[in-house]
Amino acid sequence: ANVPWKEFFDDPYLVDLIDSALANNQELHILLAEMEMANSEVLEKTGEYMPFVGIGAATGVEKVGRYTSQGASDANTEIDEGREMPDPLPDFLVGAYASWELDVWKKLRNAKKAAALRYLSTIEGRNFMITHLVAEIAQSYFELLSLDNQLAIVQQNIKIQQNALEIVKLQKQAAKVTELAVIKFEAELLKNQSLQYDIRQNIIETENRINFLTGRLPGPVERNSEAFSEMYPDTIRTGLPSQLLTKRPDIKQAELELAASRLDVEVARASFLPQFSLTASFGAQAFTPGYLAKLPESLLFSLAGDMVAPLINKRGLQARFQISTARQKQAVYNYQQSILNAYREVTNQLAKMDNLGSKYATKEEQVKTLNRSVSISTSLFQSARADYMEVLLTQRDALEAKMELIETKLEQMNSMVHLYQALGGGWQ
Repeated sequence: ANVPWKEFFDDPYLVDLIDSALANNQELHILLAEMEMANSEVLEKTGEYMPFVGIGAATGVEKVGRYTSQGASDANTEIDEGREMPDPLPDFLVGAYASWELDVWKKLRNAKKAAALRYLSTIEGRNFMITHLVAEIAQSYFELLSLDNQLAIVQQNIKIQQNALEIVKLQKQAAKVTELAVIKFEAELLKNQSLQYDIRQNIIETENRINFLTGRLPGPVERNSEAFSEMYPDTIRTGLPSQLLTKRPDIKQAELELAASRLDVEVARASFLPQFSLTASFGAQAFTPGYLAKLPESLLFSLAGDMVAPLINKRGLQARFQISTARQKQAVYNYQQSILNAYREVTNQLAKMDNLGSKYATKEEQVKTLNRSVSISTSLFQSARADYMEVLLTQRDALEAKMELIETKLEQMNSMVHLYQALGGGWQ
């Protein structure tokens, strides 16, 4: 799992496809946008427990009744000697203000830590998606190579059956076989000719799936099909079971989500406690702009502190606390499930690789045996010592065995990819 995917896969065409997918895959781009949102949420939570400072300016005008206490007072007040208060009264204000919620119970800091953990979780989610994307590209590529090889085998078999059909026709002319034998060989030939079109369609669909994953329009995919028969699964060292916990992105993601959910519970619990805050302002105020710079007469400031605590109707807070607690339990179960699933996947793939290795060796011997039987049955048929049905059945069995051998090779390669992914490889 410590081996980077560029070293694990040595096929240059496959490496180019994976590179293209990592650069252009749309689902991966969507996930990267979610990571940016998670990072912005961390910045938002960080700002909530820092002091907020702002500046402002305001202007207005006020007219009060003459026969009110303020109107009567203003009418008898002189700003300067011989100069009365203007009526209506303008008001000009410039200043700065600040507010700060004191994080006594670490509510805001815990919310920030939870957001940071969720951002790290999205990074692991991206890594997990990369492992999945790399595995899907590799499996589709190996499937494409196997289809190419199956098509080549079918085309070889068609040539063999065409030669056999010519022999049967000569046998009929010599009155050694009946018309039924010719029809049987023609039907078998047509069956294999139709089979190649199914394989061609599967090739097109597999190419289009690869192009979709790599963010490209439909078209041919470059590959080296001849190398498929020479491919063998690499030996993968699994390491200690506990190392799975540090390699698999999905387990690390579940662990981070669990830690974040615990902090969410603490944030919800702190909502029941009193909140403390400070507010302050500083500036200058006058009824004419010319007096704003006249200090200290135009100076104003304020400083206040307050405490607010929930008293009645706490249902909203209680519901929020219960939701956070339930999500924490959910995160615990998800973490446990991720670990169990990791061990299950690794154990299954290790056993599968061993069994597929034995199966491939057996199938290879079967193909060699059936190839000899095809040659023998054809020779015997030409010398009238074997029935035409024996030739047909032998050819059919040989074709099926060759196709199954390719499918077994594909299973081997896919199992290797699955094990690499299950061990946490593929995102480096």
